[in-house]
Amino acid sequence: MKVLVKEKIGDSGVELLRQAGLEVELGADWPDGELERRIGEFDGMLIRSATKLTAELIDRADNLKAVGRAGVGVDNVDVEAATRRGIVVANAPQSNVITAAEHTLALLLALARNVPQAHASLVGGAWDRSKYSGVELYEKTLGIVGFGRIGQLVAQRARGFGMHVIAFDTFIAEERFRELGVERAETADAVYAAADFLTIHLPKTPETEGWLNAEVFAKCKDGVRVLNVARGPLVVDADLQAALDSGKVGGAALDVFQTEPITEHPLFGYPNVVVTPHLGASTAEATDRAGYQAAEQVIAALTGGTVTSAVNAPAVAGEDLELLGPFLPLAAQLGKIATALTAGTSVDAVEVEVLGRLAERDVRLVTVNVLKGILAGHTEEDVNDVNAPALAEERGIAVTSSTTERARDFTDLVRVTVVCGDDRARVVGTVLGNRDRPHLLEAWGSRFNVQLEPHLAIFRYRDRPGMIGRVGTALGEAGVNIVSAAVGRQPGDADGDEAVMVVTADSHVPQEVVDAIVASDGFVAGRTVSL
Repeated sequence: MKVLVKEKIGDSGVELLRQAGLEVELGADWPDGELERRIGEFDGMLIRSATKLTAELIDRADNLKAVGRAGVGVDNVDVEAATRRGIVVANAPQSNVITAAEHTLALLLALARNVPQAHASLVGGAWDRSKYSGVELYEKTLGIVGFGRIGQLVAQRARGFGMHVIAFDTFIAEERFRELGVERAETADAVYAAADFLTIHLPKTPETEGWLNAEVFAKCKDGVRVLNVARGPLVVDADLQAALDSGKVGGAALDVFQTEPITEHPLFGYPNVVVTPHLGASTAEATDRAGYQAAEQVIAALTGGTVTSAVNAPAVAGEDLELLGPFLPLAAQLGKIATALTAGTSVDAVEVEVLGRLAERDVRLVTVNVLKGILAGHTEEDVNDVNAPALAEERGIAVTSSTTERARDFTDLVRVTVVCGDDRARVVGTVLGNRDRPHLLEAWGSRFNVQLEPHLAIFRYRDRPGMIGRVGTALGEAGVNIVSAAVGRQPGDADGDEAVMVVTADSHVPQEVVDAIVASDGFVAGRTVSL
């Protein structure tokens, strides 16, 4: 079998391919048009970020069975087109985590001890020891927001300097914090209040964009030092500049920016700002590791081994997938809703139950999609059908699944329970009708039947007249158009029965609107969810 290494990767990856008995051709210097002409010759390909594997190009790849991306993202590959053709697409998701964590520590030290500024001063002819006096890391508090792979590695290394580490991430089991000797913050605000140094390791999503803003800086200690080695859009540049000008932020270290490449930036001339040109993943070892890991995946795909970092769907029997298909989006939605309903600050366990005729099938993908709904947007890498279980495992989340071949009242049901400490939130759903519309049947212990829409809000309240009208009025005043609503009753305490109301809407229900409703008389809790 022939493998094309289309871009420059480490020699170890190329050698590994050859040791596996594969015929390797190096195509990094191919002229324009050569790939389109010859792609049909190859059984496997290794690429980095420059090669764009479009649907049109994939259609020419008559023999292609595997694509290895020597890096984390796969934005340059039409994964859907590859999946249709049965081509495995795999990446190297752990290739740069050590490098990114080490670069965070490098910037942490540079920020604390003014290393770049002192270097520039000395080579410029000045000997200014007193001007560049810094601070120790020992016994300082490092606050980490986003405690995935990279955040955990940063914490381990910072503890080696004698730092106290406090971290916030609701999608990490509490046990993992204890294992690493890291204080688990109940809220992000608790991190801001405690941190002498603050670093963020979050994915870029609509929810995280602009995460570090004026409101956050106001909650921090005076003189806090801020680091961003994750994503440029996580920080509002103008707010950071204002916080530096006022002295609220004592210094900043930035490796990533809103737009890249960039050579002119308002903060580049600041004496207490350290910057690097997106070097977080730039080491010889990371480059070599990425090529080697991608080569391992291509070899596995071509020789019948286990592809551990594929980003497209694993093989499921066609007859099973035909029946399961409509339930997979439902499973992801139930995972997201159940997580939103918990009051805890960490996801410790997930329980998935499949009931009815579905239980006779291979239901692994149902559990996988529940995990995708729970974790999506909360990990450094995109969550997919292959890596979701591994991402849950590394976060210390216990996952169990069970099947029962009978279901009450409905042909098929999916139950999802998310456990956060002592809090358990269970939701139940099914699909109905010729178009397999997803329906939510239970939440917060109450039963009802409402068709799921992209946006919903859920309320618990004392069951008394006028409550539905109050919610409708509040949402109307906020400009939110209600699509449907359903109510289910629940036996409550001595103060009266509780009820649960689910409202679906045309647009996202703002959290502040939900909070205002819950703060009024008779309401117990409220959540807003966009699926």
